Formats: sequence, structure tokens, C-alpha cells
Amino acid sequence: MKALLLSEYRELELVEAPLPELAPDEILLQVEACGICGSDVHGYDGSSGRRIPPLIMGHEAAGVIAKVGSGVTDWGVGERVTFDSTLYCGSCPYCRRGEINLCDNRQVFGVSCKDYRRNGAFAEYLAIPARVLHRLPSELSFTEAAMIEAVSVALHAVSISKFRRGETALVLGAGMIGTLIVQALRVEGASHIFVVDPDKSRVDAAGKVGAHTPIHLGTDDTNSDVSGIVFQHYAQGVDHVFEAVGFGATVKTAINAVRKGGTVTLVGNIDPNVELPLQAVVTRQIRLQGSAASAGEYPRAIELLASKQIDVSSLISAVEPLSNGAAAFERLYRKEANLIKVILTPNVGNGD
Repeated sequence: MKALLLSEYRELELVEAPLPELAPDEILLQVEACGICGSDVHGYDGSSGRRIPPLIMGHEAAGVIAKVGSGVTDWGVGERVTFDSTLYCGSCPYCRRGEINLCDNRQVFGVSCKDYRRNGAFAEYLAIPARVLHRLPSELSFTEAAMIEAVSVALHAVSISKFRRGETALVLGAGMIGTLIVQALRVEGASHIFVVDPDKSRVDAAGKVGAHTPIHLGTDDTNSDVSGIVFQHYAQGVDHVFEAVGFGATVKTAINAVRKGGTVTLVGNIDPNVELPLQAVVTRQIRLQGSAASAGEYPRAIELLASKQIDVSSLISAVEPLSNGAAAFERLYRKEANLIKVILTPNVGNGD
């Protein structure tokens, strides 16, 4: 099979690789679409430490079952499916509590680190344990289905924040995850959604899919400007802030803009360490909530995408064959303007 191999950092090659061998509980997926995640781009240059070459990356994928293992009974050849990018064990204390994203034995497709190496879906075929599969409705294209993982991350962030219908929210960052959080908040009945980003085109796009007050700030603007705009509408601050960037400055902005007793949900994680205004958090009784991946939100993500309640069309910037994968990575790495999500299609021409 053809595969896009990270042979060394910033070196991607289209190679011939052996077909994966199936364990009894696995299916062989013929990959039809796989999205390039921001974490893949950070792995591409080695900055994340979680894409150690040689490795086939890719975890946001969908396709058709080409073969089933000897122990698989509930799935058949030809079914259209996607899969949870987190491969959880199902038996550890966290899995038994339903917190599969915190699994003690967690692995992620397309990731290699000091603890494990698991090839991903930038290839024509991928072996996947049947327990992480999800069926796709016919009305959902493979290209859209490659966005399910990202949608599930946004839904998980909103769920874990304990957001309630009618509450207010500020989303910091109008990239892919931030914009999907805006849409998730709209679906869940937010009374007012603010969104902030230094990229005006992204802010405007977030406004079209649900943000009531898009805020465009240049790089020289201060954090207090965001709080000032929020306080003009809600003098006490918003009920929830979703930080979808991962910088120390935006974490500080989040704490400044939330009301007393409100919740700041941290989704971005670019800076490994940030300075925390501890007294503000303690004296204003702010809850800081981390959000990692997703934990059971795939069915809801599929439902919302299939029904068009969440629209990902504006976030998909390009669809490219796997043979153009190296060039697509470079475009994302260079932060090409207006390029958010690139989907690679290993089996060009097979249709949706």
C-alpha cells in the first residue's frame, strides 16, 4: 500500500509499505479521507516530541471496511466507518468510569513517543480494533467525516465545562477548534457568544456560524481590551470562557473576563507552562477545567454533522491526494493565510 511516511523531521515521503496484519479483534480500513491535525504539524518538525520518526501519522480519518478479523462479528466488509482516535484499553479504572480519554494505557493513532509507536491513517489502509469504530450515515461524506474527531473535541470541552442553556461564553481563538466550540455552544443554547482572534477572516467566519460578538484584536492590543468589550455587555463577566489557543497571555485574558464563580475551560496547550494569577482565581472562586480529547462524544458529533447542525464546510480549506501530502504539510507549517484544515485522500476517485 502507499503511505505518507515521516522519515525524519520535516521529511515526508510517499512510500510503499506492507499491508497491516490484522489481529482477531481488528478490521482493515480502506482510508478514504484523513485530516491533517495541528498536532501532526507540531509533530512534523519535532516540536511536540510525539511524532518520533519513522512514522505514518494521521488520526482524523474515515473509510470503508475492507476486511474483518476472525473475532469480529458486529462489523462487515463494505461498511462506512470512522474511529475514535484514542485507542483505550477498556479495563483500567478510568475506562471503567467512562473516562476513556484518560485511559492508563491510552494510545493515539499516528503517534510515536517514548512509551509507544502506532502508525496512523495517512495511508491506503489501517488496522483498527473494532471497539473504537463508529458507523457513518449515508448523508455524511468521507471528507466531512474526517472532521468528526475535531467536533468531538469541541463537544467534550463544552460538556466538561458544565455549561447550561442560557449561559454566556467567550471563546478565545477562532481556529478550527475554537470555531467548532462556538458552534457547539450555539447548539447547546448559549444566550451570547463572544469570540476573539487576531485573524479578522477567522473572527468573521466564527460570526457566521454562531458567535454573537466577534472581536478582532491586532497583535498589539492588550488583554484588557477583550475584558473591556465583554464588560460592556455583561458587567460581571461571562459565565464561561473557553481558551482554545494555549498561550499564557490568553489564559490570563480568560481569567480576567470570566465572572466570579465562573469556569475557564482550557483546551489549547501550546505553552507547556503559564503564569497563573493565583489570587484572582482563588478570591473570585474561578474553576479552571482542563479538557483533553473526547470521551464518548463521537455519536453526538456524527449526529450533529449529518443533520448539518454543525457545519464544517468553511473550515475545510483544501482536499488533496495523498501524493500531495508533503506539500500540504509545508503549507500548514508555514502558516499560509486562510489555510485551516487540509484533508488528504489516499484513495482518490473512489467517491463518498
